[in-house]
Amino acid sequence: MRLVVVSAGLSVPSSTRLLADRLAAAVGRQADVDIQVVELRDLAVEIAHNFTSGFPGRKLAEALDAVTGADGLVVVTPVFSASYSGLFKSFFDVLEKDALVGKPVLVAATGGSARHSLVLEHAMRPLFAYFRAVVVPTAVYAASEDWGAEGLPERIERAAGELAGLMSGVRGAVPAPGPVVVPFAERLAALQ
Repeated sequence: MRLVVVSAGLSVPSSTRLLADRLAAAVGRQADVDIQVVELRDLAVEIAHNFTSGFPGRKLAEALDAVTGADGLVVVTPVFSASYSGLFKSFFDVLEKDALVGKPVLVAATGGSARHSLVLEHAMRPLFAYFRAVVVPTAVYAASEDWGAEGLPERIERAAGELAGLMSGVRGAVPAPGPVVVPFAERLAALQ
């Protein structure tokens, strides 16, 4: 099974990427998955160009194909202004609206304080509901004080177990998406 991790962290090192890596490793302990990481920081310019040209660049097309072709997703964003980052939203804005239908998704976020934890329920869960993805019940938020504290490892394991279960079992029971989504790389090659 293919697990794609989308990380919207901007700094290096990034607590967002650290959380993404821990979630991916936890899923890997509970299911046999091949893990691919999509680092949005590296795609920022191509995402912006996609909005002005209407076409993804090669690296963005590969990332979009990875996301649409995955058996499950882990998506992690830092919190800015009480919501997901603009880069995170912009990446998902360039996806076809039916690209994630029925796809299991684990949502997670990082922030400076626990006050922003509701971003998972008030911003991220509705975004993936719009895409008609299957969001696992346990979302993971990591505030600065959560690193090294009790609770975060247990939340990571629980959410990873839910995603691994959906990817290996319930995923087959989800109705197939209606329209066929043509991979971005294929469409880009057809235009050249």
